[in-house]
Amino acid sequence: MTEPIDVVLIGGGIMSATLGTMLRQLEPTWTIRIYERLGDVALESSNPWNNAGTGHAALCELNYTPERPDGSIDIANAVKVNEQFQVSRQFWSYLVGKGLLPEPSAFLTSTPHMSMVWGEANVDYLRKRFDALKDHPLFAGMEFSNDAAVIRQWAPLTIPGRAKSQPIAATRMAAGTDVDFGALTRLLIDGLVSSGVSLNLEHRVTGMCRQKDGLWKVSLRHEVGSTPLEVSARFVFVGAGGHALPLLQKSGIREIRGFGGFPVSGQWLRSDAPAVVAQHNAKIYGKASVGAPPMSVPHLDTRVVDGQPSLLFGPYAGFTPKFLKTGSWFDLFGSIRWHNIIPMLQVAVRNLDLVSYLVGELLASRAKKLDALREFYPGAVGDDWYQLTAGQRVQIIKNVPGKGGTLQFGTEVVASADGSIAGLLGASPGASTAPSIMIDLIERCFPDKLEGWKPGLRAMVPSYGRAVSDDPAFAAEVLSSTAATLSIAR
Repeated sequence: MTEPIDVVLIGGGIMSATLGTMLRQLEPTWTIRIYERLGDVALESSNPWNNAGTGHAALCELNYTPERPDGSIDIANAVKVNEQFQVSRQFWSYLVGKGLLPEPSAFLTSTPHMSMVWGEANVDYLRKRFDALKDHPLFAGMEFSNDAAVIRQWAPLTIPGRAKSQPIAATRMAAGTDVDFGALTRLLIDGLVSSGVSLNLEHRVTGMCRQKDGLWKVSLRHEVGSTPLEVSARFVFVGAGGHALPLLQKSGIREIRGFGGFPVSGQWLRSDAPAVVAQHNAKIYGKASVGAPPMSVPHLDTRVVDGQPSLLFGPYAGFTPKFLKTGSWFDLFGSIRWHNIIPMLQVAVRNLDLVSYLVGELLASRAKKLDALREFYPGAVGDDWYQLTAGQRVQIIKNVPGKGGTLQFGTEVVASADGSIAGLLGASPGASTAPSIMIDLIERCFPDKLEGWKPGLRAMVPSYGRAVSDDPAFAAEVLSSTAATLSIAR
């Protein structure tokens, strides 16, 4: 092994790209290496066809605003997610302003976010949700309508063919976005490489071991020729998507004990038909089916990838034991340890409705999938749509004191006590909130550096250390300035 590397980033996705970019700004002299198992970056969860591309800001995702038993709407999680997305907007604006990202249209497209429901109870829920959010500084400009003519103006495909007697309602936020996280990842990593960061493709991590001197020995194998390699690192970040769990298990850190993973696969219906695509410019989220995981909330999305618009509908959830699309059929079984088997069994017993839902999704015919699409787009013609396999997600199973094994949604940073290694577990809204997650990681893993880094962090994210929505005037300023820099709707 040669001189220790300051930072090793495992995985060539949006998380490693974001953390690497931040650390490059904070410590330009540090040595950074990226190791990616596949032949290019952004081929798993960051690939634009493996995710919905929603700039998750809780503008339309109904699972972030649950209804309380008394009928009121809990907006706390929606505000939290939106605050996190404002960090993303500020960070991307900083990079554009510094010339570290090109024209924002290379990865970001202004796309309205809508919620749409049908049935009297759901319409009542959406109206209450609108009332709870409309006066909040981060949701200013939200519109509500239960008039089919207005909703048709917002989303022309959704009304023709629908029964006139059916109660329907929608909300709309013009300030929504569609994000090509694949393009963004490549742009960030290209910038890192041009600044001297080493990108090593087709390198698989086979082991990690903490040495007596405090450094991490990372064992790798080149996929071409099976050449072994060892490097030592002062800090290791595991940003390997679903494969982060087994890699952190390899490290042996105590903090990963009790964690397990529940893999959920998915499929989309996609249309590139010009006559269909031209009639829809929005991301429309509905309500999840009973027993469905939040990542399976149905939505009809405009996607813009490489400048070309398409429509996606789904996702239709499913199950495989793989932790990555290109993973192994033994991933799930290989992740079972003495310390997580009981939490995993508890989750299996407590979530039989989820298991039943996934089995039903696996067995669903194409006709049934088209029926689900026609709830959003009644006039959908099957020949205009073809099937894609979405990215693999691994939901967190965590041993919660007093509760036992709990299936959690969202993301969680797991770091060693000394902060020398950290990884990210979980799924949505991860990519959209990557800058916020990585700032949290920096605070946890580099406490001795933090005071000196605060000016740099505030340069990248002007709201660092405060909530954007604490001051309505400040919220308006942040929303307005980032919208102008990123060329998106206010």
